Amino acid sequence: MNQSHISDEGTASCQCSPGPADSPAALTINELLLESRVGLVRVHPADLEREMAAGALVVDTRPADQRDRDGDLPGAVVIDRNVLEWRLDPSSPHRLPIANDPARRIVVVCNEGYSSSLAAHTLQRLGLARATDLIGGFQAWAALRKQSGLDQP
Repeated sequence: MNQSHISDEGTASCQCSPGPADSPAALTINELLLESRVGLVRVHPADLEREMAAGALVVDTRPADQRDRDGDLPGAVVIDRNVLEWRLDPSSPHRLPIANDPARRIVVVCNEGYSSSLAAHTLQRLGLARATDLIGGFQAWAALRKQSGLDQP
C-alpha cells in the first residue's frame, strides 16, 4: 500500500510498500553482482600495470581507512564511491578533467572486487562502455605483488 503526502511547502513524500506492480522482481545481492558482471571484461591483477601503460584510468574507490591500513595503489586516482558517478559521467558538471574521454578504459578498484563490479556496471550505464573492474580488488593485487616479491623491503 502506498501513501503519498504533499506538505505545505509543496514537497511530496511517499511511504511505499513494494508490491509486484510497483517494482521489478527483487534480486539478491549475489544475483545483482552476477548481472552486473555480464557486460564487464574484468581485469586480472597481473594485467593492471599493462592496462595503466595503455592509458586506462584506474580508480581506487576504497575508503580512507582501508587505504591507510593497506596502502595506496600506485598510479590510481582516488575517488570516493559515493561520488564516483558524478566525477566520471561525461555529462556531469562535476566531472573530473581526467575523465574527459567517454571511450577511455576505466578500471574501478575496491577492496575485494565486489562493489567495484557494481560501480563499473553503473558507469557503463552512464555511457562509459569500457568501464570495468579489477578481479579480487586491491587485496588480490597486493597478494600477487607479495607473492611475486615486488613488495619486499
